[in-house]
Amino acid sequence: MKRRAFLKNTGVAFAGMGIPTALLPLPIMPANNKLIQVASSSSNFEREKLVRPFGFKGGYLTELWQTVIKLSAESGESGIGLATQSVLYGDPQLFATHSEAAGNALMYALADAIAQEQKQVPFADPVDLFDKTIAHAQSAAVRITGKADVNRNFVYNAMVGPDNAAWVLYARVNGFQQFDQMIPPGFREALAHRNRKIAVMFQVPYGMPVSEIQQAVQDGYFVIKIKAGAPGDQEQMLAADMQRLTQIHQAISHLTTHQTADGKLIYTIDANARYEKKSSLQKYLAHAEKIGALQHIQLYEEPFVETNQEYVGDLGIRVGADESVQSEADALRRLDQGYSVLVLKGIAKTLSLSLKIARLAAQKNKTCICADLTVNPILVDWHKNLAARLAPFPGLGMGMMETNGAMNYVRWKEMQQYHPMAGAPFTAVKQGCFELDDDFYTSSAGILMPAAHYENMFTKKS
Repeated sequence: MKRRAFLKNTGVAFAGMGIPTALLPLPIMPANNKLIQVASSSSNFEREKLVRPFGFKGGYLTELWQTVIKLSAESGESGIGLATQSVLYGDPQLFATHSEAAGNALMYALADAIAQEQKQVPFADPVDLFDKTIAHAQSAAVRITGKADVNRNFVYNAMVGPDNAAWVLYARVNGFQQFDQMIPPGFREALAHRNRKIAVMFQVPYGMPVSEIQQAVQDGYFVIKIKAGAPGDQEQMLAADMQRLTQIHQAISHLTTHQTADGKLIYTIDANARYEKKSSLQKYLAHAEKIGALQHIQLYEEPFVETNQEYVGDLGIRVGADESVQSEADALRRLDQGYSVLVLKGIAKTLSLSLKIARLAAQKNKTCICADLTVNPILVDWHKNLAARLAPFPGLGMGMMETNGAMNYVRWKEMQQYHPMAGAPFTAVKQGCFELDDDFYTSSAGILMPAAHYENMFTKKS
């Protein structure tokens, strides 16, 4: 569909017909001087089954709950925010001590409690609201779960729906039509890039058959994200991780891509904080070098348990911080420890916190990427809006993000139809990339448009 017709059909206005809209000055709308007061909040959820048990962090998921939060302002506007819950990501200990459904029920109860608290807190912008409600959210998490040391990532995951709802409400109250307009001025410099491509990290969980990985490369994927940290004790984990790397490398190392300068595939490894000691990681990397895989590894995400403070700047590879970054102070500590990449999870830790981390990374001239939480199609584009505006990954010339919903949800095709811009070119992966045209930036991929499926979840039935 041609650009003018597509935007007309989706109701999006734009200026400068012959000039790339991504290069035009953004029409920044004046912010409402009044604080926003939430008058009412509602919540709902849907359970979505996965194609196969999804393994990481030493455990397995079989379904993911999609939380939906609606906030309405005293002025009459409303906003709906989506979230995908992952209790295993948020707090593996809590996940292990409850049934999968019970853990999800606890996180959903927390999300609803946070949305209820938002009615008590007038806010200038969603970052302001995040700062004002995080302490209450943490205390509510302890009360609801009965776990005194509940992981902050569990709390952040529960906050995503309320935070996204606040962003949509904030945009509607202020008349913002685009992602760029609604980002507060203090964070815009960190999101000043306009990538035309985003490399998609193809996720390889524990149980994925090697034949599927080979097919993914043949389909054009060239960034292969391998889940490490296999189940078992530390010795068993390391042995399984090395065996898995050997198996994958032997299957795909001979394949090439036109998306990288040297034609080689890129591997990223993610242990999701399973390794206890640096020495174990060094053994893994030595094994990678022995089999010829080390030259492909461009990033190792979150290798260590959160209490590990060992220096990683001498490992010879980029190391990224994910779960351990729960604040700007955490990010600074990890950078001091030699971590060179900060992993943003706007769909797991809120857009509000991600903006803070992205700003810090830009100030320190460090790289950011966006990692997935197996989120639904609309949330993919929430994250894509963030990834599109970050500096390109070093040596690649494009942004990098992970999205793995298409391979994991039973009903992915049906879920795609809930997207207000379903079928738009920028929603499809092409040769391992999202290709971002002017329409993507003009429309902000539709994340501020109403999504009928989710809006209807709050329609009163007579």
